[in-house]
Amino acid sequence: MAHLLLTSANRVSARFAFIFTLSLSCTYLCYNILFYGGTVMTNRGYEGKRCPSSKNAGGKKLLGKLGHCASQDVGSAAQRGSGDLRDQSKPPDSPGTHWTDGNLKNMTVAQKYGNKKLPNALIVGVKKGGTRAVLEFIRIHPDVRALGTEPHFFDRNYDRGLDWYRGLMPRTLDSQITLEKTPSYFVTREAPRRISRMSHETKLIVVVRNPVTRAISDYTQTLSKKPGIPTFEELVFKNRSLGVVDTSWNAIRIGMYIVHLENWLQYFRLSQMHFVSGERLITDPAGEMGRVQDFLGLKRIITDKHFYFNRTKGFPCLKKPESSSQPRCLGKSKGRTHVQIEQDVIEQLQEFYRPFNVRFYETVGQDFKWE
Repeated sequence: MAHLLLTSANRVSARFAFIFTLSLSCTYLCYNILFYGGTVMTNRGYEGKRCPSSKNAGGKKLLGKLGHCASQDVGSAAQRGSGDLRDQSKPPDSPGTHWTDGNLKNMTVAQKYGNKKLPNALIVGVKKGGTRAVLEFIRIHPDVRALGTEPHFFDRNYDRGLDWYRGLMPRTLDSQITLEKTPSYFVTREAPRRISRMSHETKLIVVVRNPVTRAISDYTQTLSKKPGIPTFEELVFKNRSLGVVDTSWNAIRIGMYIVHLENWLQYFRLSQMHFVSGERLITDPAGEMGRVQDFLGLKRIITDKHFYFNRTKGFPCLKKPESSSQPRCLGKSKGRTHVQIEQDVIEQLQEFYRPFNVRFYETVGQDFKWE
């Protein structure tokens, strides 16, 4: 009898152990299904909010058909430029149209899901050539994210390192171009070598202008800050009676474009450089910006519908958005009246620059008609 009772108890214990083990296994299995299923769903949801990337995709393609990335007219996607050092996270002025929620989402997506990358392209010069205008105009494009300030990394802050430089950049999606401008790069001897070390494939934009006009504009800007400086004529010549120009003066040296270009061509192919005419940027901004977009591999979104000519400033401005009473013009320092220079001084400078200009035309394969 005792043997039978023991056997019966063993069976009950075994059955209980089996049921308990089976219950634990089911619980563990359900937990794993719920946990991993939730993770997958979360990841999918996250990827759904990432705008699909494709080469040179416009704002509409970036946002796709997803709920978070609602599609909108790519022509109205813009990023605000500023003559001041403004935060690019602020809603930009859209030329010719008001900002929609989709426009803001385009920027928000980049800020939320984008990464800080080293620039794909640089506006490297020249001072008083129209670099600020090119930067402000190209920032309209939804596939361009640009730093509004001049970081002066490759001339003044190189010792801070590439990580510091990258940290300054706005967040971008894979399909967007990161851009910065520092006009002094073009005349900095070390800049081409340093930039090529960052990337041999960097695209370079150089905005050039009649070197005589550029020098006068440069002097006018300096005079506004330092009223006590010598006259333009005194600074231009080492010996005015002999017509000997002082090439050590920075305002003169910058305009010797071919001298600086030869330094750049030691490190970059000419095909990696695009030269914007500062004169045509005023008379035909849409045409010049169309060529800039082509050079950067972007769809031509910035067109003549974005511009109007401001007669007071003597410079094109971006058309005002419907939500604003003001158009988007460059700052007060842009388009200021130049100091009056004697005609014979201008003619002497034109003669001085002529051989430099001719060599520059021949090298870049473009006649800027500065004579």
